Amino acid sequence: MSGNTTGKIEIGSTFVPSARPNVFRPPENMSYVHGATDVPLIGDTIGNNFDRTVALWSERPGLYVRQQDIRWNYREFGGQVDQFAGGLVNLGLIPGERIGIWSPNNAEWVIAQFATAKLGLILVNINPAYRVSELEYALRKSGCRALITATKFKTSNYIEMLHTLVPELPDSHPGRLESAQLPRLEMVIQIGTPMVAGAIPFGAVQAMSDEHALRKLAVFGKLLQFDDPINIQFTSGTTGTPKGATLTHHNILNNGFFIGEAMRLTPEDRLCIPVPLYHCFGMVLGNLAATTHGAEIVYPGEGFDPLATLQTVAEERCTGLHGVPTMFIAEMEHPDFAKFDLSSLRTGIMAGSPCPIEVMRRAVSTMHLSDITIAYGMTETSPVSFQTTADDPLERRVSTVGRIQPHIEVKIIDENRRIVPRGVTGELCTRGYSVMQGYWNDKELTAQVIDAAGWMHTGDLATIDAEGYCQIVGRIKDLIIRGGENISPREIEEYLYRHPDILDVQVFGVPDPRFGEAVCAWIRLREGTELTAEAVQEFCTGQIAHYKIPRHVRFVAEFPMTVTGKVQKYLMREAMTAELGTGAAPTA
Repeated sequence: MSGNTTGKIEIGSTFVPSARPNVFRPPENMSYVHGATDVPLIGDTIGNNFDRTVALWSERPGLYVRQQDIRWNYREFGGQVDQFAGGLVNLGLIPGERIGIWSPNNAEWVIAQFATAKLGLILVNINPAYRVSELEYALRKSGCRALITATKFKTSNYIEMLHTLVPELPDSHPGRLESAQLPRLEMVIQIGTPMVAGAIPFGAVQAMSDEHALRKLAVFGKLLQFDDPINIQFTSGTTGTPKGATLTHHNILNNGFFIGEAMRLTPEDRLCIPVPLYHCFGMVLGNLAATTHGAEIVYPGEGFDPLATLQTVAEERCTGLHGVPTMFIAEMEHPDFAKFDLSSLRTGIMAGSPCPIEVMRRAVSTMHLSDITIAYGMTETSPVSFQTTADDPLERRVSTVGRIQPHIEVKIIDENRRIVPRGVTGELCTRGYSVMQGYWNDKELTAQVIDAAGWMHTGDLATIDAEGYCQIVGRIKDLIIRGGENISPREIEEYLYRHPDILDVQVFGVPDPRFGEAVCAWIRLREGTELTAEAVQEFCTGQIAHYKIPRHVRFVAEFPMTVTGKVQKYLMREAMTAELGTGAAPTA
């Protein structure tokens, strides 16, 4: 057989799809979506993209850090980044080596983010809440040659913990550490004072930069490829040791750009970022969304504080605000909330954990966040796969995580890995530029989550409706199975949020000798209110199925959470299991 057999029409040297209808269109009733778009991916490195932003918006506001009283335009911001990158070159660091950062939010963090990207170092994000054993694991697993560390933050004395792990530091020459425990770690770069022996001050690294180093930096920059790994982020699982998700320039630069597009960011915007930088929420949804659009980055403090965040938004006339639901709740519940003029706010992102519908509605109405978006994703996917936009109807923006991001595919599958019909719950799988390279130095774990076709299996339960909007039902591991009935904790939580006295609620399953699992609810009440377990159950009776009504109800002051504001249900489950195991009577 001769002629064209490809199903495409040849025009010169270019192939285009044939005009046959539905040749490339999937069945419309199946839960598969892809982000078709005319906007191309950015085929460049983070360093080159940042340099273009600096050149284009040099005199526009670039970075404001409230607690440090730092205010730089993009030209000054870029100069700080180049100085630090040049200093790293003169320290002998080369592309592909790993450098950890263990610090709360500050100017040094974002300088390090862009400087290491320009040099091609792999930045290893270390949770500021980590303690000695966790720090040792992260540094050892990633093989860090250098560590950037804060001096202390709140109750965390980083230098003291580091001395425990590396007792040789005080007696070592700066930059020539020889550690028995961490033989690959050669240098410690310290943020803040008082300075300790053996460490190199952050400012001293910048002072090391010279013309020779900057020329060498430029040479390195030309050799970098956008598919090179640039970042390792340790994911916080409920069991086992953390896994190092390895992300590339291409992964996080493009995700940051398209996130900013959904927010309609421009150089006129000022984005307030109270979420931790060590996590994708801060460094991608925050920093990279801003820099790819010439918007100003604003940090209200080292860690989240609702008052400092409200003050910063009002003082700086911020137009965007990020946060997990618990942060927005804390801001809106602050006793001085009504005193602040938040009318400059327009956009932002609520993400990081399931966003209660009522919390979202309050943020829109009381914080002037008319264009606030919901985003969904995971560290392993850079992170965002779905996001709402200002064009979505309010009901869609408060009840779903939006539609698929550009250039990304998602399918919802059943336990046999077959795509389910629209509206049917299954596991969400995603594929595209955003999927990580893998878990650092762990091919076996990588193969467990990324299949042969390149699909990342998220472990999240979701549905996609006829218009492509996604709802996250919960985690596969969070699903409560009571007497053979599958129960979504999220569904019960959304109902309980309707109660006027309930500020926040988390629902999870606990072991039960009769039904296998029983429904348990931990509830935070609004200040000045009282509620009983019986009243909560009465509120549910006749409104949700009897087997979904919480059998155990506890009123708590706070939930156990990660530093990023993610609620740790497994710790609640462990606490309740221990309590019920001691013979405590169920609340029934």
